[in-house]
Amino acid sequence: MVHFKNRYMVMEVFIDVGRGEQDPLILTQFNITKAIRDSIQLNFGECGLAASLGSLQVKYVNPVTKLCIIRVSREDHQKVWAAITMVRCIGKIPVSFNLLDVSGSIRGCKKAALECDEAKFEQYKLAAGDRITPEIIQSVQSCYDKIRGLES
Repeated sequence: MVHFKNRYMVMEVFIDVGRGEQDPLILTQFNITKAIRDSIQLNFGECGLAASLGSLQVKYVNPVTKLCIIRVSREDHQKVWAAITMVRCIGKIPVSFNLLDVSGSIRGCKKAALECDEAKFEQYKLAAGDRITPEIIQSVQSCYDKIRGLES
């Protein structure tokens, strides 16, 4: 029996709200997956998209800290990574992606994502000051629980 090998990428999403529409972008697994699929199809064609779709999955998204975890097969991870760097917008909002970590196991990915998420939330709390609400704190805590609960 052959074990299916994956790569997990921890990505940070930068949203340029100054150049985009007035509506704020709320990151979801659906809109990130759609943007990545569209970029793969545009840059690598139908065959590239078909080869990548079997393993491509957005495992985790935190809409507050703009962090996501993407799973893809080991054979296709460089192609998907290249396509992600070419994503310029989600919807009509300009975005860019930054790769923070690549891991071969979900365990290593969870550790890196949790560290990055906690650091980014501390920065968010400092920037937001007294505008931070208990709902936002609860939302981030539930996102931390999602990271801890990730399994392959």
